[in-house]
Amino acid sequence: MFPVYLAVAADTGAEAGKSGLLETFHVSWPYFIAQVVNFIIVIFVLKRFAFGPIQAMLEQRKSRIAEGEEKLKRIEQQLADSEKSTQEAIDKANADAQRLITEAQENATALTEKKAQEAASSAQNILAKAQEAAKAEQGAMRAELKKEFGRLIATTTASVTGKVLNDDDKKRINEEALSNV
Repeated sequence: MFPVYLAVAADTGAEAGKSGLLETFHVSWPYFIAQVVNFIIVIFVLKRFAFGPIQAMLEQRKSRIAEGEEKLKRIEQQLADSEKSTQEAIDKANADAQRLITEAQENATALTEKKAQEAASSAQNILAKAQEAAKAEQGAMRAELKKEFGRLIATTTASVTGKVLNDDDKKRINEEALSNV
């Protein structure tokens, strides 16, 4: 910056009479006062129009950076919480899936056992019915056999005796033959 000099009329005679420090450094009072006033004006203008807005802008930028860092920390925390909750959800889903698989296996085993029991029961029922049918058929065959046996005996007896048998004779011979069998 160039010093601004005010044209001030100086008394050269007064300068000659002064001695000491001011003469050693060649200080001229009117120039010195003008430079001090110029310095104060420049400081005021710089502070008002340059340093003030720059400092305000730097403070805003500093606060935005601080806010950004705070948001970043919050986002990192939310991300960590999200990962944790996601992992918990995955673990819970895996546990539920494992439980469902176990239940399905147990249900399948129970159903298999139930069907096996039903098949065994059905087979036993079929066997029981078959045995009953066989007994009934056996009984029917016995009755038919007894009837046929009685008829044969009556026919044989009639042939051997040469006599024609009436119904009472046939009945009596049949009863005697069946009681022996």
